[in-house]
Order: sequence, then structure tokens, then C-alpha cells
Amino acid sequence: MAHSSELQSNGMLSREQLLFLFDRFSQLTSQPDVKRRIKDAVDDKQEAVAVTTAIQEAIFLEMGVDPSFGISCLGKVNMVYENDQDLMIRFYKFVASDSEEMACDEAELGPEEFTEKMLNQQKLHEQQLEMLKYMRKFHLEDQSAILEKLHQQMQDADFIGAASVLSSEQIQDVVRRRV
Repeated sequence: MAHSSELQSNGMLSREQLLFLFDRFSQLTSQPDVKRRIKDAVDDKQEAVAVTTAIQEAIFLEMGVDPSFGISCLGKVNMVYENDQDLMIRFYKFVASDSEEMACDEAELGPEEFTEKMLNQQKLHEQQLEMLKYMRKFHLEDQSAILEKLHQQMQDADFIGAASVLSSEQIQDVVRRRV
């Protein structure tokens, strides 16, 4: 490891450095020992995000970048690289990091509950897709009314996932009430 005086601490991370960070982070958070670290942190009532931040900091050190500088650069990526569409897509995937969220969920829930959650999530996405396909059969004004009803239903249910679907009967009812 480089001494702190040799670590990059000014300028901006290059495109190559950012891509390395995104790939390395994804690779590390999918490894069983890292998942176990996250699970252990959760079991010890620590924030899982603290572990994933420590992983990012370790990657920055591996790259010869001062970790606090590297993390501060992440806040500037969308300004500096706004015209690099490929990098921005990779950045948003990293920021919305499914791998980080999934590793945290898996650690918090355990393997059986995590698998069940993933299956329920998949089922919910399929129901949402079917609902959207069904909605497209109606006029735009009806679609707006349906979406308004859906929004109200989600608000009333505190935005829990299951509230994000209307049955075909509920959709037909909304359209009938408009007429």
C-alpha cells in the first residue's frame, strides 16, 4: 500500500479509475466472505453500509487514491462526466448498487428469507408488468385516472410494494366510474 503522501488527493478520478472501482466493488460484494462480513456487521447491530463504504475505501487505497478524496470525487461524477453516457449508466448502476443493497438484504434476512424476498419481488414485477400491459388498452384519460387511483392506493398503504398493483377488476371499476 502507498504512503498517504503518495496517494492521489487532488484533481478528479479518471474514467478508467471509476470503471475499475465499479467493477471491483461489484466483484467483491458478490463474494461469500464479503457477504459474511456484511451479515456479521448486521448481526452486531452495525450499519451494513459502513461495511460497503469500508470496501470502497479499501478499493481506493488499492488504486493509490486517498479514500476520502475518492469518495468526494463520486459526488462530482455526474458533473464532470455528464456527456459520457456509458460511464453515467455504469455510475448510476453503482450508486443504485443492486449488489450493495442485495448483499445487505441477504445479510439481514438470511438465505431462506432472502430467497423468498427475491421470489416475491419477481412476482410483484410480473404483476406490475401485466397491469401496465392491461392499462395500455384504455384511452389516455382513463390511464391517467388509473394511475391516479394507483398513486392514492400506494400513498394510503405507505408505499409498500403490494400496493403498487391494481387488479383488472379495480382498473375496470376506475374506468366505469369515469364514464
